[in-house]
Amino acid sequence: MITRALAALALLAAGASASAAPPAGFVQRVEQLRRDFGVPGVTIAIVENGKVTLAHGWGVRDITTNQPVDADTIFFTGSTGKAFTNAALATLVDEGRIKWDDKVIDHMPDFRMWDPWVTREMTIRDLLVHRSGLGLGEGDLLFLPNSTLSRKETVRRIRYLKPATSFRSGYAYDNILYMAAGQLIEEVSGESWERYIHDHVFAPLGMSHSTDSDAEFQANPDHARPHSRNSGAIHGLGAQTPLDENATIAQNAAPAGGLAISANDMSRWLLTQLAHGQIPGSDKRLFSEEQSTQMWTGVVPTPIRQFPAEFAVTNPHFSEYALGWDLSDYRGAKVVSHDGAVLGSQATIALLPEKNIGIFIAANSEDGEIILGLRDELLDYYLGYPQNHWPEKFHQFKLARLNAAAGQVHAAEAKPATVGPSLPLDHYVGDYTDPWYGTIQVRQSANGLAITFPHSTGMEGPLTHYQYDTFKTNPRLDWVEPAYVTFSIDANGKVDRVTMKPVSPTADFSWDYQDLLFTRAPGQ
Repeated sequence: MITRALAALALLAAGASASAAPPAGFVQRVEQLRRDFGVPGVTIAIVENGKVTLAHGWGVRDITTNQPVDADTIFFTGSTGKAFTNAALATLVDEGRIKWDDKVIDHMPDFRMWDPWVTREMTIRDLLVHRSGLGLGEGDLLFLPNSTLSRKETVRRIRYLKPATSFRSGYAYDNILYMAAGQLIEEVSGESWERYIHDHVFAPLGMSHSTDSDAEFQANPDHARPHSRNSGAIHGLGAQTPLDENATIAQNAAPAGGLAISANDMSRWLLTQLAHGQIPGSDKRLFSEEQSTQMWTGVVPTPIRQFPAEFAVTNPHFSEYALGWDLSDYRGAKVVSHDGAVLGSQATIALLPEKNIGIFIAANSEDGEIILGLRDELLDYYLGYPQNHWPEKFHQFKLARLNAAAGQVHAAEAKPATVGPSLPLDHYVGDYTDPWYGTIQVRQSANGLAITFPHSTGMEGPLTHYQYDTFKTNPRLDWVEPAYVTFSIDANGKVDRVTMKPVSPTADFSWDYQDLLFTRAPGQ
């Protein structure tokens, strides 16, 4: 044991002195992996000891145009943007306009949770650390796949979300309370979250290419179009397909993950984080060292990831959520990180504070294995460990998982119970309302039943009978996760409620159909 420990320390010391730049041949390796996995485009930024040692792009922005990715190409960065919302709040804390432990209702009097006591006790810190009692991803259908709802209206509907657990009793990742945090910034500052991020975060850091709205993203000619795989048995399998240009994160949810950032711009953010708020090349600060400490202080323990045995050495010994950051260890070294995934794009940020190293990786596809694999490969390199071919291992792991899920779906749908529906199709027609989501419409045509959704486009489509009184959605947009829709019949033989659940066992948690409970709209 002593010998192995000393050997590990020697490796760490060797890595610290030898790694003044990314690994030899790294640019070529990324390109080879990108081609092998069929990923359209990748961008990476690495900073070391206050300097940018890599800002590079690989592949294409759009497989229909083949325009190349460069270091200024902006990619959607998903939930890595939560740290930006926290940084914006930190500037307000530094100005004395708010405190992290202020009650939310003191700044947003109309804010409500399901439980009045929770409403009174909810602090700004509580909004940011996923301990509210809401279930995993609860309420995400208010912005997914898109939404006509304003941020203010979305936040108003939080009061109708029933808690899954008691307040502050545990961790369950959510996005909707980050929408509330964005609305709070507006109520306190008098500026929209978008304007505040632009003027008080992007501008001071010189992040001139980054965007915080869909309109700005589309207007930037150097943007990476999202792609996904939808031609297989389930979402995630099949050939790459570019998403519709309108398939971007809904603006109401932007504070939870609506930023698009380039490698060059992200390097500025990485340097600022590692400098605890000091702006690169300046004596000015974005936020104080005190707020940096606050944002990197763990609040809620989070579950340790459970991967197969071959990944055991990468599993952390501890994991916590701070203010927009995950805190964990990697082979004993402290890591400050956050992953991000939005429609057709994935990203990750990993900081090694003790070595003053920051890493950003993004792709304009949902092939997360290249993101996670390269991140761990770089962490190994900077910590002095040999290459373990993590991208290839993650790739095989993901394919096995998706193929197993596809097999489950195929087996279930190949032999459904040949029973039902119980009623003539016109008996299922009606308007059905869920308190937080709104009203869906079920209609009949010559071709059967069809369903539409109130504030989202692309989810609508025909319903095909599955078994009993359950039907399957066939969304107009092929990247929308289909769902089973089950109609429940009361003692009088009338449909009185409707529930849903995703078809695929690997559907992202944001497709939270299972949290919906529709009842007939009044007068139906």
